[in-house]
Amino acid sequence: MKRSRLRAFNRHQARARFNASSASARIAPALALLLGSVVVLAALVLLLVWKPQPPPGSAKEPLTVYCAAGIKAPVEAVAREYEKAFGVPVRLQFGGSQTLLANAEVARLGDLFLPADDSYLELARAKKLVAETLPLARMTAVLAVKKGNPKKLRSVDDLLRADVKLAQANPDAAAIGKLVREALQQTGQWDALQKRTAVFKPTVNDVANDIKLGTVDAGFIWDAVAAQYPELEPVRVPALEKAEAHISVAVLRSCPQPAAALRFARYLGARDKGLPEFARQHFTPADGDVWAETPEMVLYSGAMNRVAVEETLKRFQEREGVRITTVFNGCGILVGQMKAGGRPDAYLTCDQSFVPPVADLFAAAPVEMSASDIVILVPKGNPKAIAALSDLAKPGLKIGLANPEQSTLGALTKRLLEQGGLLDAVMKNVVAQTPTADMLVNQIRTGSLDATVVYVSNTMKVRDHLDIVALSGPGTTAVQTFSVGKNSQHKQLAGRLLEALRSEESRGRYQAAGFQWRGQGGSAKP
Repeated sequence: MKRSRLRAFNRHQARARFNASSASARIAPALALLLGSVVVLAALVLLLVWKPQPPPGSAKEPLTVYCAAGIKAPVEAVAREYEKAFGVPVRLQFGGSQTLLANAEVARLGDLFLPADDSYLELARAKKLVAETLPLARMTAVLAVKKGNPKKLRSVDDLLRADVKLAQANPDAAAIGKLVREALQQTGQWDALQKRTAVFKPTVNDVANDIKLGTVDAGFIWDAVAAQYPELEPVRVPALEKAEAHISVAVLRSCPQPAAALRFARYLGARDKGLPEFARQHFTPADGDVWAETPEMVLYSGAMNRVAVEETLKRFQEREGVRITTVFNGCGILVGQMKAGGRPDAYLTCDQSFVPPVADLFAAAPVEMSASDIVILVPKGNPKAIAALSDLAKPGLKIGLANPEQSTLGALTKRLLEQGGLLDAVMKNVVAQTPTADMLVNQIRTGSLDATVVYVSNTMKVRDHLDIVALSGPGTTAVQTFSVGKNSQHKQLAGRLLEALRSEESRGRYQAAGFQWRGQGGSAKP
């Protein structure tokens, strides 16, 4: 009896396990289907809400470029190449440089302005129409005639003959006409030639086409344009030797997408992208940067400049779509890094005296940016009655100085003490030497020091807590300078960074940080 009940119980357990297994087998696919549906739904929701970030400099709208007719060939070719590579439409509007400038001024629309000569950029800059500029190429005015020069035209005087029909570009509309007029006014030949001109055309290409068709015998055009017409022959006229146009592209202040405009401008002016096309079209290309979608450059800067330049550097990177690696340190350390092989694209010093040791690494003379006086910083009320450098030698004082081997401030302080014959006496009181002035300021605020020597710009945030003792005489002012690396692959970009640091907005930041402004004047070009 017991055995039969046991067998029945085992059969019941086996049946239960079977039923449970069957139920699990039925539930598993349903559960998997449910989980799969949830995953798919989550993925669809993510795709709906997720918006991938475009790379820096990507254009949201087509780029509009006002371009001089004389440089149509290379610019058009590069624009089509750029469109193909990046999918950004580039709308080119061609015309005479003066006409395009007038259009940009009236409409206050567009992204880029590309005249046939930089003189129009100067006019545009005076009207506050343009921001950044990038050099592209140059070209020279020549006299163009039919192939073989059937009328043997060699000089401006030959153009005054009764059998010669001359065409010119309108000097009030086109760069070529403007430069020819200026050159011939200097030689006294313009008035007579103006009277003998059969027709004035709106663009240089119109003049070239008239000569090609034979409706005129000669006309003044660019040498690069002449090379694009096999039917024409250029004649070098002595009076036009200095009639040379420098071509640059500028970002218009009306541009709603400056990073995108600058990206195309950098492509246009890159030595390995746009500039070879200018060379193929017989222009003389500028010394452009190497192309990079997101350029990266290195700036070495004296630590004292940080508070004055950080915001400008941030805005420059955002506007240009670039990345800057900034190394802030004492200039003694920076010079040591450069001597050990460091090669920054640009160098912003604490003082101009730290340029000569590495001057061979930079492209041109440094540009002065700012200045900061050297002062003595003491606790509020000046309890030790310190009034001059000589007072730092009083027995029992605790003095802090910047390290002369690591920082500009330290080297300048050492030089001042040596000039006054005070170095040995003051050094007996020195209890702290640091690579930067900020560390000295912190120590005197905590009461660790009786006095320290710093830049006046280091004192801006502590003037309510500490007192300043002014110094006078030679060597008491440090002058900060900017230099562009000789072997940098981004000299033009570094030059534009210099322009940003010399802007009115940057000037305000320098002055708010306690610096004297010297950012105007000097060459901004590498």
